[in-house]
Amino acid sequence: MTYLYAYLFFINVLTFVVFGWDKNLAIKNKGRISEKTLLWLGIIGGALGAFLAMKFFRHKTKKKSFLIRFGMVVVLQVLLMVFVLWGK
Repeated sequence: MTYLYAYLFFINVLTFVVFGWDKNLAIKNKGRISEKTLLWLGIIGGALGAFLAMKFFRHKTKKKSFLIRFGMVVVLQVLLMVFVLWGK
């Protein structure tokens, strides 16, 4: 279980940093990180980091299509957590 916590900490910090990096690229009008990559980071465990980054950097908060897909990622994460916790 310790490895799981370490992984979740790492992936959420990484996701937070990547969202911040993408926001910086957007401000500088440079090449961007794809939404697909941002969503995959959430899917593989970084949903909390993504949510915090969206609030902190005010990034991807107005794009409805992204918010809908991100919402589905969050629901998937919650269902997975419920499944894992009830499975014990």
